[in-house]
Amino acid sequence: MQEASGSSWTFFLAWIRDPRRIAAIAPSSPWLAAAMTAAIAPTCAPVIELGPGTGVFTDALLERGVPEHRLALVELGDEFLDALRTRYPRATLVRQDASRLGSIQFFGGELAGAVVSGLPLLSMPPARVRRVLQDAFLRLRPDGAFYQFTYGFRCPVPTRLLERLGLKATRVAIALRNLPPAAVYRIERR
Repeated sequence: MQEASGSSWTFFLAWIRDPRRIAAIAPSSPWLAAAMTAAIAPTCAPVIELGPGTGVFTDALLERGVPEHRLALVELGDEFLDALRTRYPRATLVRQDASRLGSIQFFGGELAGAVVSGLPLLSMPPARVRRVLQDAFLRLRPDGAFYQFTYGFRCPVPTRLLERLGLKATRVAIALRNLPPAAVYRIERR
């Protein structure tokens, strides 16, 4: 319990410093993490997580049976990196903006079965959201999926952008036991 409240405090302080980058005042709940990872099985590995923050989705992925050494965690926030490195020493941890992955190869170029995103897409400029999705789908198997949550009433990726990238979004869950409640979307190729 102390770890959870320490994580919450770290998260809150990060939000105070840069509310547009963090875009929430509290970490995602275990209920949202369960909804985000419900369709992810060990056979989806490797899995890439964008913006793991305090690691709530990472923990859920491990509980779903994804091996730690088959996780790549892409985190920009210095305030989260040391804790992530300590808690998940066998995961691949990359300090990088998720919209600037460029030529970074994970798992020796092996394509991932899922990308789990904790990024605040609604607070990002459209060009940056486009780069995040393009880079993510370059690293996903043809049947792979990108999982994203939102506090809004519709998919955080505009329909025109989805169409332009040849993607479709489906709402797969609602996490009412989250502050605030959130919807989970599965984004995949058409």
